Amino acid sequence: MTTDLSIVNLILGASPLVQLVMLLLVLASVFSWTVILGKWRLLGRARESAEAFEKTFWTTNDLGGLYQRVARAERKPGENSLETIFVAGFRDFIRLRKDGDLSPDVIMEGAQRSMRVALNREVDALETHLPFLATVGSTSPYVGLFGTVWGIMNAFRALGNAKQATLAMVAPGIAEALIATAFGLFAAIPAVMAYNRYVTEVDRLSSRYDAFFEEFSNILQRQAHK
Repeated sequence: MTTDLSIVNLILGASPLVQLVMLLLVLASVFSWTVILGKWRLLGRARESAEAFEKTFWTTNDLGGLYQRVARAERKPGENSLETIFVAGFRDFIRLRKDGDLSPDVIMEGAQRSMRVALNREVDALETHLPFLATVGSTSPYVGLFGTVWGIMNAFRALGNAKQATLAMVAPGIAEALIATAFGLFAAIPAVMAYNRYVTEVDRLSSRYDAFFEEFSNILQRQAHK
């Protein structure tokens, strides 16, 4: 007597609870891949936008004209972060400077506050859904292990009721249980790898934004004291 140990047959033959665990892991994997691909596109566009804007910013002699062009352009959260930081700071700098009663320090504090708020919002947009990847990466193996333990318990319970115990009787139950662990690893490994890489990319972009914040603040500081 032979037993069909194909993956599909083992999944269909698993207990309802183990099948539920597998379904949850498949859904977690699908959602995590959606986040992975979406975040990959977002971070790529953020890097390209930062490089393009920095090149334009450091080659222009007319910050007012640059502000007029950038302020009218459509910007997406996370994708055009340096432009958003620049617009936020320069807009408040111009507005506060028109009030002749304000000192240069007060003007700079207002401009820097606006830039810092914009910077934090842009970094938050880049970090969106990263905690989900961390959660999938850290919990999926344990969820899969729970399904495996439950399936093995059922296999040995059925074996205990048999008059003659053989490996052929317990092998299908153990095999179908181990698939739950495989599903857990399948969901966890890409999520962990993507999370680690994307956290590093976000940190690099955040450092880049901080550097621009400081450099642009120095430029505005000089203009405020003129």
